[in-house]
Amino acid sequence: MRNKVAILGASEKPERYSNMLIKRLAGKGHQVFPINPALKTIDGIAVYRSLAELPPGIDVLSVYMNAQRSGAIADAILASGIPRVIFNPGAENDALSDRLTEAGIRVEEACSLVLSGLGHL
Repeated sequence: MRNKVAILGASEKPERYSNMLIKRLAGKGHQVFPINPALKTIDGIAVYRSLAELPPGIDVLSVYMNAQRSGAIADAILASGIPRVIFNPGAENDALSDRLTEAGIRVEEACSLVLSGLGHL
């Protein structure tokens, strides 16, 4: 099954895990929606400035920003309606995870690159 995956904290730097994930998912036929207010494109893929700009129907949000930054946009993450949120290593946010879980959103602390390699993304 191909998913629509939003990547919060997407980077254009090839050595960043978020960039590796964009390339891997796009290569596997997933629709990728990078989010970074400072970028226009990553490898030819349009970058969204915020969660609010995403089209409806996103299946997964992969978070690559620290707890302070994700906490500052917690309401936008909740309002996005994305049913599954993955906090990658270094991006864990217990307070936000609790809020998301209480709202019925599936929350995971895992490496999206590993999950994608296993076919679980």
